[in-house]
Amino acid sequence: MTYGAVAGRWAAALFELASEKHVLDDVERDVAFLQGELGHAGVSEHLFDVRVPQADKVRRIESLRPHLQTLTYNFLRLLLDRRRLEVLRELPAAFHALVLRERGAVEGIVESARELDAAELAGLETAVGAKLGKQVRLQTRVQPELLAGVRVFVDNKLVDFSAAGRLEGLRSKLLAARL
Repeated sequence: MTYGAVAGRWAAALFELASEKHVLDDVERDVAFLQGELGHAGVSEHLFDVRVPQADKVRRIESLRPHLQTLTYNFLRLLLDRRRLEVLRELPAAFHALVLRERGAVEGIVESARELDAAELAGLETAVGAKLGKQVRLQTRVQPELLAGVRVFVDNKLVDFSAAGRLEGLRSKLLAARL
Protein backbone atom coordinates (compact mmCIF):
# COMPACT_ATOMS: atom_id res chain seq x y z
CA MET A 1 0.00 0.00 0.00
CA THR A 2 1.93 2.95 -1.23
CA TYR A 3 0.62 6.45 -1.63
CA GLY A 4 2.00 9.95 -1.76
CA ALA A 5 1.85 12.76 0.76
CA VAL A 6 -0.84 14.66 -1.14
CA ALA A 7 -3.17 11.65 -1.27
CA GLY A 8 -2.40 11.03 2.40
CA ARG A 9 -3.50 14.54 3.37
CA TRP A 10 -6.72 14.34 1.35
CA ALA A 11 -7.48 10.87 2.75
CA ALA A 12 -6.84 12.13 6.29
CA ALA A 13 -9.26 15.01 5.75
CA LEU A 14 -11.95 12.66 4.44
CA PHE A 15 -11.28 10.20 7.26
CA GLU A 16 -11.53 12.87 9.95
CA LEU A 17 -14.79 14.24 8.55
CA ALA A 18 -16.28 10.76 8.21
CA SER A 19 -15.30 9.92 11.79
CA GLU A 20 -16.66 13.21 13.08
CA LYS A 21 -19.99 12.72 11.31
CA HIS A 22 -20.17 9.00 12.30
CA VAL A 23 -20.33 7.77 8.70
CA LEU A 24 -16.92 6.09 8.53
CA ASP A 25 -18.32 2.71 7.47
CA ASP A 26 -20.36 4.31 4.68
CA VAL A 27 -17.41 6.34 3.41
CA GLU A 28 -15.15 3.28 3.59
CA ARG A 29 -17.66 1.42 1.42
CA ASP A 30 -17.78 4.39 -0.97
CA VAL A 31 -13.99 4.49 -1.30
CA ALA A 32 -14.00 0.78 -2.17
CA PHE A 33 -16.78 1.45 -4.69
CA LEU A 34 -14.74 4.27 -6.26
CA GLN A 35 -11.70 2.01 -6.46
CA GLY A 36 -13.79 -0.50 -8.40
CA GLU A 37 -15.15 2.21 -10.68
CA LEU A 38 -11.66 3.55 -11.38
CA GLY A 39 -10.57 0.02 -12.22
CA HIS A 40 -12.55 0.32 -15.45
CA ALA A 41 -10.26 1.81 -18.06
CA GLY A 42 -12.96 4.01 -19.60
CA VAL A 43 -13.83 5.67 -16.30
CA SER A 44 -10.26 6.37 -15.20
CA GLU A 45 -9.22 7.62 -18.63
CA HIS A 46 -12.23 9.92 -18.69
CA LEU A 47 -11.65 11.43 -15.24
CA PHE A 48 -7.89 11.80 -15.42
CA ASP A 49 -7.49 12.95 -19.02
CA VAL A 50 -6.80 16.68 -19.18
CA ARG A 51 -8.31 16.82 -22.67
CA VAL A 52 -11.76 15.88 -21.34
CA PRO A 53 -13.79 19.04 -20.65
CA GLN A 54 -14.57 19.82 -17.01
CA ALA A 55 -18.32 19.71 -17.77
CA ASP A 56 -18.00 16.06 -18.87
CA LYS A 57 -16.18 15.21 -15.66
CA VAL A 58 -18.92 16.92 -13.66
CA ARG A 59 -21.53 14.78 -15.44
CA ARG A 60 -19.55 11.63 -14.67
CA ILE A 61 -19.26 12.55 -10.96
CA GLU A 62 -23.00 13.39 -10.93
CA SER A 63 -23.77 9.92 -12.29
CA LEU A 64 -22.05 8.44 -9.21
CA ARG A 65 -24.09 10.54 -6.77
CA PRO A 66 -26.87 7.97 -6.12
CA HIS A 67 -24.27 5.37 -5.13
CA LEU A 68 -22.38 7.56 -2.66
CA GLN A 69 -22.85 8.93 0.83
CA THR A 70 -23.29 12.73 0.74
CA LEU A 71 -19.93 13.37 2.36
CA THR A 72 -18.13 11.24 -0.23
CA TYR A 73 -19.97 12.94 -3.08
CA ASN A 74 -19.07 16.40 -1.71
CA PHE A 75 -15.46 15.26 -1.37
CA LEU A 76 -15.42 14.21 -5.03
CA ARG A 77 -16.86 17.56 -6.08
CA LEU A 78 -14.18 19.35 -4.05
CA LEU A 79 -11.46 17.29 -5.75
CA LEU A 80 -13.01 18.14 -9.11
CA ASP A 81 -13.32 21.85 -8.31
CA ARG A 82 -9.72 22.00 -7.10
CA ARG A 83 -8.55 20.01 -10.13
CA ARG A 84 -7.17 17.28 -7.88
CA LEU A 85 -8.93 14.21 -9.29
CA GLU A 86 -5.55 12.48 -9.59
CA VAL A 87 -5.75 12.01 -5.81
CA LEU A 88 -8.35 9.32 -6.50
CA ARG A 89 -5.59 7.05 -7.84
CA GLU A 90 -4.01 6.72 -4.38
CA LEU A 91 -6.98 7.55 -2.14
CA PRO A 92 -8.12 3.94 -1.54
CA ALA A 93 -4.73 2.86 -0.20
CA ALA A 94 -4.31 5.95 1.97
CA PHE A 95 -7.85 5.76 3.35
CA HIS A 96 -7.57 2.02 4.00
CA ALA A 97 -4.35 2.55 5.97
CA LEU A 98 -6.12 5.11 8.18
CA VAL A 99 -9.07 2.79 8.77
CA LEU A 100 -6.74 -0.06 9.73
CA ARG A 101 -4.82 2.15 12.15
CA GLU A 102 -8.08 3.37 13.71
CA ARG A 103 -9.18 -0.23 14.29
CA GLY A 104 -5.80 -1.32 15.67
CA ALA A 105 -5.29 -3.67 12.77
CA VAL A 106 -2.51 -4.36 10.30
CA GLU A 107 -2.29 -6.30 7.09
CA GLY A 108 0.46 -8.64 6.07
CA ILE A 109 1.50 -11.47 3.82
CA VAL A 110 2.23 -15.05 4.75
CA GLU A 111 4.39 -17.09 2.40
CA SER A 112 4.22 -20.86 2.52
CA ALA A 113 5.26 -23.82 0.39
CA ARG A 114 1.62 -24.82 -0.06
CA GLU A 115 -1.77 -23.13 0.13
CA LEU A 116 -2.88 -22.67 3.75
CA ASP A 117 -6.41 -23.63 4.74
CA ALA A 118 -8.69 -21.22 6.60
CA ALA A 119 -7.97 -22.72 10.04
CA GLU A 120 -4.19 -22.49 9.57
CA LEU A 121 -4.46 -18.91 8.36
CA ALA A 122 -6.71 -17.94 11.29
CA GLY A 123 -4.26 -19.55 13.73
CA LEU A 124 -1.37 -17.60 12.25
CA GLU A 125 -3.34 -14.34 12.36
CA THR A 126 -4.15 -14.95 16.02
CA ALA A 127 -0.58 -15.89 16.98
CA VAL A 128 1.04 -12.98 15.16
CA GLY A 129 -1.67 -10.61 16.39
CA ALA A 130 -1.00 -11.63 19.99
CA LYS A 131 2.71 -10.87 19.57
CA LEU A 132 2.02 -7.46 18.00
CA GLY A 133 -0.96 -6.54 20.16
CA LYS A 134 -3.00 -5.81 17.03
CA GLN A 135 -5.59 -7.48 14.89
CA VAL A 136 -3.78 -9.04 11.93
CA ARG A 137 -5.20 -9.80 8.48
CA LEU A 138 -2.97 -11.96 6.32
CA GLN A 139 -3.00 -12.69 2.61
CA THR A 140 -1.39 -15.90 1.46
CA ARG A 141 1.28 -16.31 -1.17
CA VAL A 142 2.58 -19.72 -2.24
CA GLN A 143 6.39 -19.93 -2.50
CA PRO A 144 7.33 -23.56 -3.33
CA GLU A 145 11.03 -22.85 -2.73
CA LEU A 146 10.36 -22.57 1.04
CA LEU A 147 9.89 -26.37 1.22
CA ALA A 148 8.50 -26.20 4.78
CA GLY A 149 7.26 -23.62 7.27
CA VAL A 150 6.09 -20.06 6.69
CA ARG A 151 7.39 -16.50 6.46
CA VAL A 152 5.15 -13.71 7.72
CA PHE A 153 5.63 -10.08 6.66
CA VAL A 154 3.54 -7.74 8.81
CA ASP A 155 3.92 -4.24 10.27
CA ASN A 156 7.38 -3.84 8.64
CA LYS A 157 8.59 -7.01 10.36
CA LEU A 158 9.58 -10.43 9.10
CA VAL A 159 8.82 -13.50 11.17
CA ASP A 160 10.60 -16.42 9.52
CA PHE A 161 9.41 -19.87 10.57
CA SER A 162 10.55 -21.50 7.33
CA ALA A 163 12.94 -24.44 7.32
CA ALA A 164 15.52 -22.35 5.48
CA GLY A 165 15.12 -19.49 7.96
CA ARG A 166 15.55 -21.77 10.95
CA LEU A 167 18.61 -23.41 9.41
CA GLU A 168 20.10 -19.98 8.71
CA GLY A 169 19.44 -18.97 12.32
CA LEU A 170 21.15 -22.12 13.56
CA ARG A 171 24.08 -21.48 11.21
CA SER A 172 24.45 -17.93 12.56
CA LYS A 173 24.45 -19.20 16.15
CA LEU A 174 27.06 -21.82 15.39
CA LEU A 175 29.31 -19.31 13.63
CA ALA A 176 28.97 -16.87 16.53
CA ALA A 177 29.65 -19.52 19.19
CA ARG A 178 33.03 -19.42 20.91
CA LEU A 179 35.05 -22.59 20.61
